[in-house]
Amino acid sequence: AHVAAARKTGDAALRVLSPEDFATARAEITQWDGYAPTPLISLGALASRIGVGEIHYKHEGPRFGLGSFKALGGSYSAQRVLQREVSHRLGHEVSLSDIRDGTYADTVAEITLVSATDGNHGRSLAWGCQRYGVPCRIYIHAEVSEGRAAAMRELGADVIRIDGDYDESVRLAKDEAEANGWFVVSDTSWPGYSLPPRDVMAGYGVMVQEICDAMPEAPTHVFLQGGVGGLAAGVAAALRQYWGDTAPRVIIVEPELAACLFESAKSGQATNVAIAEETIMAGLSCGEPSELAWEILAEEAGDFLTIPDTLVGPTVRLLARPLEGDPDIEAGESAVAGLAALIALRESADLSADLGIDNRSRVLLIGSEGVTDPEIFEMIMEGRDAA
Repeated sequence: AHVAAARKTGDAALRVLSPEDFATARAEITQWDGYAPTPLISLGALASRIGVGEIHYKHEGPRFGLGSFKALGGSYSAQRVLQREVSHRLGHEVSLSDIRDGTYADTVAEITLVSATDGNHGRSLAWGCQRYGVPCRIYIHAEVSEGRAAAMRELGADVIRIDGDYDESVRLAKDEAEANGWFVVSDTSWPGYSLPPRDVMAGYGVMVQEICDAMPEAPTHVFLQGGVGGLAAGVAAALRQYWGDTAPRVIIVEPELAACLFESAKSGQATNVAIAEETIMAGLSCGEPSELAWEILAEEAGDFLTIPDTLVGPTVRLLARPLEGDPDIEAGESAVAGLAALIALRESADLSADLGIDNRSRVLLIGSEGVTDPEIFEMIMEGRDAA
């Protein structure tokens, strides 16, 4: 399904996330142990096969050994929460490097950080908490795989599993934090809560800077997968700030089973959807958009697509066993949404024309995760993914 939304005009790409927000995040994150740019991979053979000029796939699998781009968000946002809270408790400003260096380890150890997750954001937060020496509680819903839960426990987090869905785990994390004086480090915003998700999105700008540094000219199109919208909004804003008027056309891709941004585009405002069935794209199974993210996407994104789960397995397998001449890529379920949509829409002349995609288009895709759950990946590679 495709909806072309009436884009609002405005400066959200500069106002909601300022150039300073991105610069601060970049200055800090590039100092972390193990920082290295992730690969931007050109899929030339596939581009020829489907009839586009170029396909550039940003492969976030190697990011800090955590398997996903979320490493840039949750752990940085946690560091900023700790910076603010330690400054508040001690009555003087402390720096991000003070938190990184463990200068105030005793104070930090008395602060508890919590979040809900489908897997990758929580893993990033747990990793950050382990580095900073701060207690961490992560709330997961019934469908989050045991492999992803175990990965967070190995990083020292207390993992609390609930019966409901992702949106319910968000509510519980929020309620228990309020009751206990803990601090929520969420990648989604709600009224009165915007600083941590803004820092999460600012962290994602590191990835965009790496992409821009590697591309001599702007892509014509960028396909961005939507969960709550944080990835899409952070990337869209950073691309706009870097490329200005030549920034690529932003196309949002969501699972049919969790299309809250698609519905928001139709109604013209942030709109919740009820999730009746979990999508295989676990990281995208979100029914309530981030209001902060929507503010940016309402201006920057003009096209919203939904894809069925049936496209996911074949696309994961295509990346792992590519056309001759293209490198093989091990990608997670949520990483392939944009590529799956691109391949499918090239079968339709009308949809290609609607989106302005032809054999000269230069398409950017965010491969947001590598193999963050080996069991699920193996199942998909064996073809056992038909829902």
